[in-house]
Amino acid sequence: MTRQNLEKYQVWIYLVAIACGLTSGIFLPGWVGVVERLLWPILALLLYTTFTQVPLLHLRKAISNIRFIKSAVIGNFLIIPALLWGVKHLLPADPAIRLGILLVLLVPCTDWFITFTHLGGGDTKLAIAFAPISLLLQMVFLPAYLYLFLGETFTITVARQEMMTAFAGFIVLPLIGAFVTQKWAEGTPRKAGWLYALAWLPVPLLSLVVFTIAATQVNLVTASYKFLSQLLLIYVGFLFVAGLLARLLALFFGLPTLQGRVLAFSFGTRNSFVVLPLALALPPSYDLAVVAIVFQSLVELLGMGVYLWWVPKRLFPQSNKNGASWT
Repeated sequence: MTRQNLEKYQVWIYLVAIACGLTSGIFLPGWVGVVERLLWPILALLLYTTFTQVPLLHLRKAISNIRFIKSAVIGNFLIIPALLWGVKHLLPADPAIRLGILLVLLVPCTDWFITFTHLGGGDTKLAIAFAPISLLLQMVFLPAYLYLFLGETFTITVARQEMMTAFAGFIVLPLIGAFVTQKWAEGTPRKAGWLYALAWLPVPLLSLVVFTIAATQVNLVTASYKFLSQLLLIYVGFLFVAGLLARLLALFFGLPTLQGRVLAFSFGTRNSFVVLPLALALPPSYDLAVVAIVFQSLVELLGMGVYLWWVPKRLFPQSNKNGASWT
């Protein structure tokens, strides 16, 4: 199997991993403690290997397309947060569920959105170039977003030392490690092969992560079934609005068709497994935040199957230079 095929069928791989995890959690509860101890090192390795695929050394190249960068930054870091602010009173009242929704929807994806951009006929090189900018901006903005949405109470009762430790240990350190690895491999074909080998790992590691979460959180998942229909409506609605927003901003900034497709996949995909360590580090009373994040990733992955038809066929068809037609 090629790496492209592995990424192409990743949705089904994750679904099988979740089903196996839920089954293991129900019928082999004695193994749950062992599996749970493996979650953190697997998650750290997942984030490191994911970050190594983000071209952190090429920020200068990334900012060369000013119109696209403006549209992507404005959409991801201004308009989408503003829309979430406008509808926050419609979110479930449970503080853990609400926090999980905000954590996962406030920051754009930096890894598999590139894969879906490629599959959807977008400008893959531009998606790769935007990824490091997106990653660095969300590291800066996410704490500010959470403070603005949840207020001082969040800062005092939830953003405790454990969450800050998770941010440093599972986001900052893997990011630094990825940067050092890319710098070490730069310009040396033999060393660059190490980066190519690491590119095979995110899908298998993410499968292990969702398997582990499903196995260890099976009781929580079954107990929170009443929230899943609400979450489904929220996440499906987000995907629809994100696509329309990409269309409007592409028209406003005069982006060509292939760049508009990148915008759609950037807005539609969220960084669920980058914010997951933050949710896992929360107090036990916020366990449902993990369910909200993992469920979003499943809805998103299935939604990308629809996006792969909707974006190139309806939102950004290859009809003229600027993709102005809706048909």
